[in-house]
Amino acid sequence: MNCRHCHAPLENIFLDLGFAPPSNAYLTTADLNKPELYFPLKLFVCEQCWLVQTEDYAEADQLFNRDYAYFSSVSQSWLDHAARYVTMITKRLELDKNSQVIEIASNDGYLLKNFVASGIPCLGIEPTDSTAAAAEKLGIPVMREFFGKKLAQCLVDQGKQADLIIGNNVYAHVPDINDFTAGLKTVLKPDGTITLEFPHLMRLIEHTQFDTVYHEHFSYLSLWTVNRIFQQAGLRIYDVEELPTHGGSLRIYGCHAEKSISATSAVDIVLAAEARQGLRDLVIYQTFQVKADRVKDDFLGFLIEQKRAGKKVVAYGAAAKGNTLLNYAGIKPDLLPYVCDAATSKQGKFMPGSHIPILSPEVLLEACPDYLVILPWNIAAEVRIQNAKLAELGVKFVTAVPKLETQ
Repeated sequence: MNCRHCHAPLENIFLDLGFAPPSNAYLTTADLNKPELYFPLKLFVCEQCWLVQTEDYAEADQLFNRDYAYFSSVSQSWLDHAARYVTMITKRLELDKNSQVIEIASNDGYLLKNFVASGIPCLGIEPTDSTAAAAEKLGIPVMREFFGKKLAQCLVDQGKQADLIIGNNVYAHVPDINDFTAGLKTVLKPDGTITLEFPHLMRLIEHTQFDTVYHEHFSYLSLWTVNRIFQQAGLRIYDVEELPTHGGSLRIYGCHAEKSISATSAVDIVLAAEARQGLRDLVIYQTFQVKADRVKDDFLGFLIEQKRAGKKVVAYGAAAKGNTLLNYAGIKPDLLPYVCDAATSKQGKFMPGSHIPILSPEVLLEACPDYLVILPWNIAAEVRIQNAKLAELGVKFVTAVPKLETQ
C-alpha cells in the first residue's frame, strides 16, 4: 500500500486493532442471523508526509449507505457548538443574503439551519439519504452526492461557487483526500474561505484516544500534514483554532494560495506544539500500541471484576468510538447487557460485532444499574447532566479513555 497523499510506500504500523465490522453498521434483529462483514482495522503512518491512515479495505459507499444512522442533532452540545460557529463566521466574513455557503457532509441540517434562519443562501452536500431527508425538512437544499473535484466542477458549471465552504468532521472520512481538496479549491470563490474541523492527531496520541479509530475515518490529521495537502492543491491555511470537541480538534481557515491575507501566529504556535510532541518522529507512533492495549485491558478487567462481584454495569451512547473499544476488547452482552442511546434511529438495533442491544435511555431509571459506562467520553459531562437522577440514586459513571475513571 502507498500513502494516499504523497504515494510513498507505507511500512510503519501505528496501530493494529485486528478485525472489526464498520462502526456505524448497526444491526437489526433479522441481521443477527446473517453473516457479518469484518475488515482489518489497521493504521499506518507515512514517513514522508506523516499522514496517519487506514489500511485499504473497502469503498466509501459500503460505509455511508442510505441507512447510515449518525444524526448530528442528537447531541445538544454539538448543536450549541454549531450555532456559536455560525454566529462567529457570519460576523467574521460579513456574510449576508448575497453570499453563498456550502457545507460538505451537512448531515441532518444541524448547522445549515442557522444560516437558513439568518436568510443566508446555503447548500448542503450529503450522500446519505436518511440524514439528507431530515435536512430537507428544515428547508435546506441538499445534493445527495459524495464531494470531490468532479462534483465541484459541476457546481461551478451551474454558476455556484462559495464564499464559505464548511466541512466539520468530514476531512478524515474521505478516501481520496487529494481529490477532495482539489474540489475545495475548484468551488471556492477567489476571496472565499474554507473552514474544516477534524480531530487533532496530536490529541489522539496524547490522550490515547484509540477508540476514535474506525473504518469510516480514513485519515488522522496533524496541522503540518493538512498544510502540506493544502499547499499541493493551491490552497493555504491562514488561521487555526484549537477546539475541545471530540477530545481535541482543530478548526482551520483556508484560502486560495494567492489571496493576500497574512497567516495568524496561531498557525506557527500549533505547528511548534506538534514538533515538540514529536509528530514528525517515528518513535511516538511506534509506542502507541502498548498504550492502547493498556486502556483496553484495564476496561475489560473492570467489567470482569464487576461481573464477579454481582454488580450491574450498562452503557450509554451507541457511538462509533464505543464500537471500536467493545470489539477490540471482545466485550459481549454477558459483560455489558445493553447500551442506551437517545437516537431513535439506533434504538431497537444491535451494536455491530458485539451484538449488544441498544435501548432507550428511559429504561435506566427503572433498572438503576450500579455503573453506567459512558462510551462517547467526549460528551461525558453532557451525559452526566442528562442523567443526574441516576447519580442521586447512587449510580456511578465510568469512562475508559484516556484511562479508567469512576465518578
